[in-house]
Amino acid sequence: MRLRSGVFASSCLLVEVLGVALFLRGFFPVPVRSLPRREARGDLPAEPAPPGPGMVSNWTKIPPPLFKKVVIVLIDALRDDFVFGSKGEQFMPYTKQVIEKGTSYSFIAEAKPPTVTMPRIKALMTGSIPGFIDVIVNLNSPALLDDNLIWQAKTAGKRIIFYGDDTWVKLFPKHFVEYDGTTSFFVSDFTEVDDNVTRHLDRVLKREDWDLLILHYLGLDHIGHVTGPNSPLVGAKLREMDNILKKIHISLLSKEEASFPNLLVVCGDHGMSETGSHGGSSAGEVHTPLLFISSAFEKRSGPLTYPELVQQTDLASTLAVGLGLPISRNSVGNLILPVVGGRTMREQLRFVHLNGFQLSRLLQENTPAYEKDPGYEHFKIAEKSHANWIKLYLEGNNSEILLNLGKKVLKQYLEALKTLSSSLSKQVAQYDMYSMMVGTVIILENPVLSSSSWSEIDVLILAGTVGHVLSLGASSFVEEEHQTWYFLINTLCLVLCQELCRNNFLLKEYDPQHSTTVKQNSEEASGYKNIDIPAADSSKLSKTSTSDEFVRGSDKWVSLASPWIILICCRLLRSLNQTGVQWAHRPDFGHWLTSSEHKSELSFLAAVSLLMIFFLVQRRCSLVSKIAMALGLLGIYSYRAAIGNVIFPWQHGSKDISKGITEARFVYIFVLGIVFSGTKDLLKSQVISSDSGVKSTGLWEVYSGLVLLAALLFRPHNLPVLVFCLLIQTMMTKYIWRPLKFGAAQITIMHYWFGQAFFYFQGNSNGIATVDVSAGFVGLESYVEIPAIFLTAFATYAGPLLWAFHLLCYLSSEVSRNSAAVGHGCFCYALMRSLPVAVYIVLVTGLRYHLFIWSVFSPKLLYEGVHVFITAAICLFFTAMDHNHSHKVQD
Repeated sequence: MRLRSGVFASSCLLVEVLGVALFLRGFFPVPVRSLPRREARGDLPAEPAPPGPGMVSNWTKIPPPLFKKVVIVLIDALRDDFVFGSKGEQFMPYTKQVIEKGTSYSFIAEAKPPTVTMPRIKALMTGSIPGFIDVIVNLNSPALLDDNLIWQAKTAGKRIIFYGDDTWVKLFPKHFVEYDGTTSFFVSDFTEVDDNVTRHLDRVLKREDWDLLILHYLGLDHIGHVTGPNSPLVGAKLREMDNILKKIHISLLSKEEASFPNLLVVCGDHGMSETGSHGGSSAGEVHTPLLFISSAFEKRSGPLTYPELVQQTDLASTLAVGLGLPISRNSVGNLILPVVGGRTMREQLRFVHLNGFQLSRLLQENTPAYEKDPGYEHFKIAEKSHANWIKLYLEGNNSEILLNLGKKVLKQYLEALKTLSSSLSKQVAQYDMYSMMVGTVIILENPVLSSSSWSEIDVLILAGTVGHVLSLGASSFVEEEHQTWYFLINTLCLVLCQELCRNNFLLKEYDPQHSTTVKQNSEEASGYKNIDIPAADSSKLSKTSTSDEFVRGSDKWVSLASPWIILICCRLLRSLNQTGVQWAHRPDFGHWLTSSEHKSELSFLAAVSLLMIFFLVQRRCSLVSKIAMALGLLGIYSYRAAIGNVIFPWQHGSKDISKGITEARFVYIFVLGIVFSGTKDLLKSQVISSDSGVKSTGLWEVYSGLVLLAALLFRPHNLPVLVFCLLIQTMMTKYIWRPLKFGAAQITIMHYWFGQAFFYFQGNSNGIATVDVSAGFVGLESYVEIPAIFLTAFATYAGPLLWAFHLLCYLSSEVSRNSAAVGHGCFCYALMRSLPVAVYIVLVTGLRYHLFIWSVFSPKLLYEGVHVFITAAICLFFTAMDHNHSHKVQD
């Protein structure tokens, strides 16, 4: 394969980054919006005018509030089965008793992806479906300018107090008469983050100077991120939450008036997956409990039924009615009727009419042909029936006919609300097609691969690349993309085995074609010196060229066994972490290791893995770096022991768990030291020495520092992924690439394929939920945005990053190659990243109205965008190294 310049490739990739940014700006659209909130408190409609002359309804104002005080307890990452399942019975007895025998209504609220905190708070308070791009804005929430429940309450003179996640303070600045915010991103904090909320409770529950109290507890979410939903810490946290709910409920009951009751709302913003994370669309992530507890409701009797499914956006409309406020103009939610079911029929009809009017007005403002919408038609029919009911009511008719007609009208309204909400949810956003088209044009301006001759490896590489790209058009292939990469690397290993057998057994010295190849390779190698193989003079080179092609002695058999050993390694890695969607719920070796019963086994595996990492990495390091690497790996084990993941052999019983700040920072010092040592050699090779060995040593030391950083950020059960990564790289370098003398392009594509496979071996997927947020807080005492983002991104993309950096180290070390090898590798790597992105952007443009656009295709688009940005940075580093090497060759 002949490839173009690395500088040209890097330039094209930078332009592509711009194109991807433009496309993302247009693809993640502006949600459906009504009038600005300053105009949102316009005149509300009166009851439908009854037919006939002289009859006018006198109810034109907002209905009065149904509850005196409302307390909202939002428990972050509260999954529905934590309350309604076995964990609820075991750890939340008071809440379970209220659900089964108390005055309450229970529901399962369904959240729409992305299931991260900030978009979910928006959904709860505005009733609208936030844009998917809010998953990025979640890191630094701007003030919410849309019409919302908090703004309506403040405008109506309600006094609001808030304690908890400071995302609320950022979204609703100057809305609370009193607040105390805690950071939501420091996931290693399980206790203080909730104690800072609870410490205010006794004082504020005794006071009467508030109307709405909001509490947002974060501890359960943090436990999920670090230890998962099956951790013993979850039970203790649920018991803590149950005691808090008991305290609040008893306090509200003791102070309420019989005619003006209080309301306690218990909900979650999202759930958590089986790994403890969230952001995706699995059942555990989107289903949360929603409880309404008040003495206004009738006491439960009869058999307990499974809670009804409602939408998370329904809470905003329901609370607005309960507080006597206008429903937010942008809400797509429906009134949860049982909450107002104890009111008179006229009041219930008034509530659902206001909800229907608000939804139909939002539909009118966002849909030109709104009159043909089935929901709008149903609403108008219900409105006419409502007018007839009002006529009978005003005439003083109190017969069974009035009651039956009222139930019929109520049913018509509920059907209309459901249809209207569904129509609005489907057109929740409008795409910026201009930005999308401009971005697509820029992305498609990519360099192409040119070839003069194709081997079997080349055909496999081409077929695999094209097949992978085409598979991105199917949602199931996107969800299970890891299967594609597993298949490709397995097939690659089999083809490599065939190539090794051919080179060792089938090709003979008298084969003219083979002799020609050897001669060409010898001529290429004659002018350079390989740092790993002693140089041979030209007179001996012709005699030994054939023997150089064959791996002699025991190395030959190791070489032949290498593809099979790699296949075994890959199979073991597949068993470590289940990923994707279809089989993610199945138990794997990682779940077995992380269970509390197998901490000894995990500790042993972590210790062995760290020793293997040292032996695989240290051979290319200087003495100082070897010592730093050894101490750093020891510090990693100490850090994991400090936070309770592993134990020391001499440790008996439970040990106090800390945040491991000191131990992690100890490791960071050695990471920086090793990287600094490598950087010093790189600068020396550029400025002082022309010895390519100095540059090679520098690159390998920087690589070793990155391996140490990855070992720190990886969870203990994932350390074997790093070991197998290093082992496969070592085997392929010594026993496959050198004997077969592959070109730079072929080696680059193999690195790319294995990098993609290791992305999924880590347990990653194309869903947001598999991002390990806890990696961003290793060694941090509080949330610091830039380091947290960097560490999280590095931990997520560690597989592709380490393989890409190994590629640079390998091509720079093999100086027997053509001087443009690094540039060729850069070009090829950029092309491999550009091709799927370009095709995928065209595909998602065509699939932008697909049923799974937000749950499947959009998260993948975000992953691709970040990966392009990282690849651009890698290629710039490639180019810098290649530029330096080119100058040395010219000199």
